[in-house]
Amino acid sequence: MSKKILITGCSSGFGLDAAKTLAKKGHHVYATMRDVDGRNAPKARELLDFADSEGVSISIHEMDVTSDASVRDAVSGMDQVDVLINNAGYGYGGPVESFTGEEILAQLDLNVVGAARTANAVLPGMRTRGDGLIIQVSSTAGRAAFPGFGVYHASKWGLEGMSEAMRYELAPLGIDVVIVEPGPFATNFFDNMKQGSQQGVMGDYAHVGEFFSGFQSNVEGLFESEEAPTDPHVVVEIFERLVDTPRGQRPIRTIAGLDFGFQALNDASEPIRKAGLESMGIGNWDGAQG
Repeated sequence: MSKKILITGCSSGFGLDAAKTLAKKGHHVYATMRDVDGRNAPKARELLDFADSEGVSISIHEMDVTSDASVRDAVSGMDQVDVLINNAGYGYGGPVESFTGEEILAQLDLNVVGAARTANAVLPGMRTRGDGLIIQVSSTAGRAAFPGFGVYHASKWGLEGMSEAMRYELAPLGIDVVIVEPGPFATNFFDNMKQGSQQGVMGDYAHVGEFFSGFQSNVEGLFESEEAPTDPHVVVEIFERLVDTPRGQRPIRTIAGLDFGFQALNDASEPIRKAGLESMGIGNWDGAQG
């Protein structure tokens, strides 16, 4: 069944691929990104040309998820949103002490508050129809922590907690909320990470820099292996599967790609999560009803 799907962060990576893939599956895609008439104009044109050549349905919308007005204006130009894929985001890398309070707030604003802004903009329509799906793109970094990623972890752990609460709040209204947790993929994630401005403290954090460099080298070495699940399209295939899964049957968390053993963490915690819901008398709020 054809759906109308809003995807944030469509100028690159998972978002760009998802816009093309889901459009080819017969859905209409609202592809959103910042600066569609400037820096990202070539990507906007690429998607429109793809739609023309493939005979599929994609519309381009300016959206900055860190702006209430931008999100509100973009969604007002969409007649209906059946599925929201909150994909926009980027990471901050370095010791927590190397970031100012403003920089930490900026990371949280993008990765946590931005996801809430877009969800809040589409939820009135979903609540009226009693149906909808919100896919929150988190990370394996939302389930465990490493040195040098503390600010990024804060944003993804925050997104996980908010999304889990939203799942329970919205299930009785017929709306599913699910979390996708990608491991590292060959999407220039490390190269695009933003460093803190307080570089004067870095002399005491040589051990963190060494760990970070080694971790990056090991992961990038895996990208060259044909055996490792590092093709970014793996994530898009999960989006597609979740869209196609009947409501109420979608798992709360799905890891994509390299899991660093965190699938075992998810598996171990799942019975505890479900038991907690049952103890509070809301076991039937774990997935959309109706």
